[in-house]
Amino acid sequence: MKNIILTINGKNVSCLAGTSILEAAVSHGIKIPTLCYHHDLEPFGGCRLCLVEDEKSGRVMASCVTPAVPNMSIRTDSPRVERHRRNIIRLMMAEHPESCLMCSKGNRCQLRETAAQLGVGLQELYPMPHYKPLEQANPFIIRDLSKCILCGKCIRADHELAVVGAIEFNLRGFRSRPTAVHDYPLEHSNCTFCGTCVSICPTGALAVKNTKYVGTPQREFLSICGFCGVGCTVSIGVTDERMVEVNPGHLERTVNGSTLCVRGHFANDFLNTGNRLTIPSLRKNGQVISVSWDEAIEFTANRLTEIKTKEGPQSVALLGSSKCTNEENYLFQKIARVLLKTNNVDNGGYLSGRSVMTLVNEKTGGGCRINQLESLEKAHVIFVLGADPTQSVPVMSYFIKRAVRNGIPLIVADPRKTELTNVATVWLRLLPSSDPQLINALAALLLKKNAYNSSFIDRFTEGFSEYRDSLFFLDLEEICRVTGINVGSMDHAVNLLKGKEIAFVVGHGIFQQRYGMESMGAVLNLSLMTGSLGRGGAGLYLVTRENNEVGAWDMGTVPDMLPGRQPLNSASAQRQWEHLWQTRISPDRGLNIVRMIEEAEKGNLKALYIMGENPLRSLPQPERVKRALERLEFLVVQDILDTETTRIAHVVLPGAAFSEKSGSFTNMEGRIQTFRSAVPPPGDARPDWEILDMLSNKLGYPRRYGSLEKLRSEICQFIPLYGDLKGDGDVAWIKETSQKGLFHPDGKGDLIPFSPVVSKAEEVSDKEYPFTAISGSLRYHLGSGTRTSHSDRIRDFTLRGEIEISPEDAEKLSVHDGDLVRVLSRLGSIEREITLVKGVKPGTIFIPVAFNGNDVMRLIGLVSLGEPGSPGLKHCLVNLERV
Repeated sequence: MKNIILTINGKNVSCLAGTSILEAAVSHGIKIPTLCYHHDLEPFGGCRLCLVEDEKSGRVMASCVTPAVPNMSIRTDSPRVERHRRNIIRLMMAEHPESCLMCSKGNRCQLRETAAQLGVGLQELYPMPHYKPLEQANPFIIRDLSKCILCGKCIRADHELAVVGAIEFNLRGFRSRPTAVHDYPLEHSNCTFCGTCVSICPTGALAVKNTKYVGTPQREFLSICGFCGVGCTVSIGVTDERMVEVNPGHLERTVNGSTLCVRGHFANDFLNTGNRLTIPSLRKNGQVISVSWDEAIEFTANRLTEIKTKEGPQSVALLGSSKCTNEENYLFQKIARVLLKTNNVDNGGYLSGRSVMTLVNEKTGGGCRINQLESLEKAHVIFVLGADPTQSVPVMSYFIKRAVRNGIPLIVADPRKTELTNVATVWLRLLPSSDPQLINALAALLLKKNAYNSSFIDRFTEGFSEYRDSLFFLDLEEICRVTGINVGSMDHAVNLLKGKEIAFVVGHGIFQQRYGMESMGAVLNLSLMTGSLGRGGAGLYLVTRENNEVGAWDMGTVPDMLPGRQPLNSASAQRQWEHLWQTRISPDRGLNIVRMIEEAEKGNLKALYIMGENPLRSLPQPERVKRALERLEFLVVQDILDTETTRIAHVVLPGAAFSEKSGSFTNMEGRIQTFRSAVPPPGDARPDWEILDMLSNKLGYPRRYGSLEKLRSEICQFIPLYGDLKGDGDVAWIKETSQKGLFHPDGKGDLIPFSPVVSKAEEVSDKEYPFTAISGSLRYHLGSGTRTSHSDRIRDFTLRGEIEISPEDAEKLSVHDGDLVRVLSRLGSIEREITLVKGVKPGTIFIPVAFNGNDVMRLIGLVSLGEPGSPGLKHCLVNLERV
């Protein structure tokens, strides 16, 4: 588009053709009052406050919906325009209740601010109060629609940004109001309580239900959400050094813009819970005593050194955190490798299926790691496999649903009905663990239609002929039987994929399943065959559950890789880091989190240092894990909450939450975001990097970093991936380091190989355990629920984590909605209520994680992921009986 020039208030301004007058004015620092306008929403022109006057024609028009044209001459502050604006505000104020002193919007009310700017004070018109009942039955949102000005922002945010469609205008004229269908309360609608409508409302008509604080915070700080891997920018409201509210940052070019999810908006209550750790403590003679930091660190360093010296470095292990910052994870693994001489270091990201994601890293040489979520809205076709972003990473699902709304085809492969299957073009309702057969069948059907990108294949890949030959031998009838999907449905999906570059959204249904490696290999093959890698709006979008799962991996908090994802078994990488750290690095591959437990059971692992993880709640077979940890000679837990794991520790060190420290997180897009503390840690708690800095010094490291800047500088210097890591509040992107030709501008480099087509044996049925249980997330909790279970509002929402079963199975078992059932596997049992869901396939049940102390982990075996014969963590065979 070309630039045009117009005149606003006698000043020449330039803008792109098609830009609205309002946007042109704002971009040049010219203020125009608005109430219904928001930069993330389609212009509405409802409030009319943005009226401007065309000096040539005398026409008065709404600037938000009027495009600028060349040689226009606009006045934004003419007497006529000012008179119109004041009259509009007077009319709004005549209907508005006089409750400013008690309104939770307080000094942030845009109506009040605009009235003040226009000089509208005492109400001169006859008051027209419009009383509506206060709605506050749910624990998240209060609706006081007597303050509603009908700007439509909440409705447009719901439809355009979150794409839920829970509310719409109801009735007409003076009785008009935004409401759910049939005027139901929000808690009885399909509202997801993302809170986008609340943060975007210009008045107090919508407000956060907050029993701890009402009003305007004293200060606001930008930060990065500490929950899932999307990495939303948030604004933290602070009063008296306490977090009192969290809102979206409303900044352009951030991943979330003006949206959040229910967790990010309302589940941060854990920051102020009474279960926060505030003082270091030691367990002596069976008693827990509070101690000083010097004593706690000295004791920890001495015990770790004694055990390492006596039993050897392999007797010590460190479990880091996919929730702690990049800087903290880098220092954590450096302590392990440089000071304790062990590679026994891992983080909670292992449970999300990191071993399967490693296949992508190996095949692409670390390429295709940057994929912006906003590019999903420009995709040719989206294929979601083993993922339910509406629950696990809701903000990601907004991009997918906006893409569908704009006409982009969506294919969903999932055993159970989800919110995305409701909007999908094709739902491939496959049987659990049959993903590799399905993906290979789709590839075979594409091959029969000659629908593959031969130029891409010839230029960037190798081994296609062997892959193509193996596809010819697939038995489609057998695959239909194994997957439960007929050829017609597969063919429908293939016609949508034909000739298109595909955006693959892959989640834990792939990463954690029994055949995760085979499924991921098949997805990679299909992406190479269709030329979908390395393309904007296409490629792999790997769903990460925790906020810094990517960063913890990049920093080397894993047993088989050094920082920068350099393989530990690479002699050149090892020499490089030995030179940088001026020490010898053990060549022995370390223990992952599962192997740590196994070695503790055998008595081989003597000491374990845990930072920011709660394995007694997050790992399968929690009783087994507890027995293993109790066998340790020394257990240190560094965390922010009193948890199941801290209660059995010998030393407990109180750390800081994301809002209480500075650092950086890396999200699933490859976006590195830095942030600074909004509030101090409670009591004598300290940022985790400071604790590690003190410990490293006591363990013999010659100098302390003393500042986050020095630690960050070392990361920038030593890890090329993070060469652009900057200071507080800045955003950078992971640097491309792949040697594959696909990811180089000139196309020169190594080729990416196709993986062999692997046909997995059919699952063996078990008459004693005839049901397949699928575990998964609900949007109200994250992971094991350690943090979200401390949210008063989440608890008050009366979620019970009901088990979903099909009506057909319920009839056979003679159970009904709300009945209590016992679920039994070969490892344990749990009891929960059931709910009947038509979208559940007979023979399968769905159990939400994080509820009842995350009791679903009692049913699942503690196994390594991605290894031959591993049953995975996603599915298990169970039986059901009525209690």
